Amino acid sequence: MATGETGFSDVVFDLISVQYHSLKAGHDYGQYVRDAENANKQEIADFFRSVMEQDSERAARCHRFLAELSGTQDAGPAVD
Repeated sequence: MATGETGFSDVVFDLISVQYHSLKAGHDYGQYVRDAENANKQEIADFFRSVMEQDSERAARCHRFLAELSGTQDAGPAVD
């Protein structure tokens, strides 16, 4: 498995990146829900809630994959 300059595998880096961006987006979508609700656009608010839920599920799935890789040679350098 290829490793980047950090010594961690590309796959681990990619999973962390997707997890971070999913969590960040989920945080931002909360504001989008409030904006739509304040504009009395319930269907749009529901859409943003759905997108937020998808990102939450995506972040949780990344977390599970990272847990599976943790402590294996595929994860990256060993912690002393």
